[in-house]
Amino acid sequence: MPLIPLRPLLEATVKYGFGQGAFNVNAVAQAKAAIEVHEMFRSAAILQGADLANGFMGGRTDFMNATLEDKKIGARNIANAVKKYGADSEIPIVLHLDHGRDFDSCVAAIEGGYTSVMIDGSSLPFKENIELTREVVKYAHARGVSVEGELGVLAGVEDHVFSASSTYTNPLDAVEFFQKTGVDALAISYGTMHGASKGKDVKLRKEIAIAIRECMNHLGIFGALVSHGSSTVPKYIVDEINGLGGELTNTYGISIEELKSAIPCGISKINVDTDIRLAVTRNMKELFAKYPEKRSSSSIGAIYELLESKKNQFDPRVFLPPIMDTVMYGNIPDDDVAAIVDCVERGVREVVGTLIVQFGSFGKAPLVEQVSLDEMAERYKKMK
Repeated sequence: MPLIPLRPLLEATVKYGFGQGAFNVNAVAQAKAAIEVHEMFRSAAILQGADLANGFMGGRTDFMNATLEDKKIGARNIANAVKKYGADSEIPIVLHLDHGRDFDSCVAAIEGGYTSVMIDGSSLPFKENIELTREVVKYAHARGVSVEGELGVLAGVEDHVFSASSTYTNPLDAVEFFQKTGVDALAISYGTMHGASKGKDVKLRKEIAIAIRECMNHLGIFGALVSHGSSTVPKYIVDEINGLGGELTNTYGISIEELKSAIPCGISKINVDTDIRLAVTRNMKELFAKYPEKRSSSSIGAIYELLESKKNQFDPRVFLPPIMDTVMYGNIPDDDVAAIVDCVERGVREVVGTLIVQFGSFGKAPLVEQVSLDEMAERYKKMK
């Protein structure tokens, strides 16, 4: 099945009242595993490549300094992997750019094969955010590609996205934003945070989502609401990492109960990244603990050294540079690299499978209309 734009999947979540997890992938193995677990649960899939993840997949191991050219290469690599493992799939699959930092990054993703993009203008003044988002919408919709914007500021750290404090989204501003930009989805600030340190017992300001949804319904405007910074940071995985020598502290996520309660309030798309990072890192630590002879492996021994020297880190991109050919293209030269790939895939399946069930998207794939980019472009024309 060819990849679909985000809009038809969002329409299904709104119509049928379920939440759809959106999961970040930073390697071919992650894309493969994410597709497989969605197929198992008969759920449509949103796979996300963050702006700087494209840089990493383009071979830039210091991805914080990724150039536009790095991102172009990486976007193609991620798209090629998703197309390879999703081409014969029975489920609809969306490839979405997470936190596109500027117009050029969105264009690079679209040209690389993404079917949906997010432009993050949340740090800009309101009018400038609208202007930038409108520009991306015009370019993307003409190509059948869906667009997500962001309004309000989330605290925390994720790649180049950083803020020390949150600014909650004003519901009236959100409605105006939808009206003036034509975005398909809007990430709102209602109590979530980026990263693994979200604070204890976070309570979401669900009344913000409710107010936006009520106004949208009253005005007859379509638009889905998105929850960023929504990783649950499972305590059992953190404890297992620390039991294997990790040094993770102050790690708290959003409870699954809070996230589930936000779905009937209007949240349709729920972004998760940190949970996958934690599970993959735990699995790699377990591998080297169980098979100490692999610590001196010529192909993956350097991964062990990075795990040992960076005990307070949990992002697999910190540890995987020794096998970048495998990360970028999926090549598996020997059994030791295959063992690392297995760690990656099992981590993805563990986290994604759990949240597909919790958010309620299992069995919903047949409810999502399979719309091509060309068909969606024609629909966007009629919506103007």
